[in-house]
Amino acid sequence: MILASALLAATAAGAQTVDRQARAWAATCAACHGTGGQSQGGIPPIGRDAQLVYRALLEFKNNQRPAATVMHQHTKGYTDDELKRIAAYFATASNNK
Repeated sequence: MILASALLAATAAGAQTVDRQARAWAATCAACHGTGGQSQGGIPPIGRDAQLVYRALLEFKNNQRPAATVMHQHTKGYTDDELKRIAAYFATASNNK
């Protein structure tokens, strides 16, 4: 019982750390896409579906989308796992608005 409680507490603490790190990475997106991914003007908002956002980020990173934006440079600075966590953060942020 004590071991299970300790494991749950450690998992919860780890989840908070992951959340904070993803939020810090996502802060670089805010200048163009807004803090919750709901940009204004001509810049596309970041969608609510984490898988779609992740796929788009990978396409930018791998030069599979037109190079008309700075997204290619931004995405190359992150690992695939980090991009997945950023996509998950924006999906959560979008769903909470």
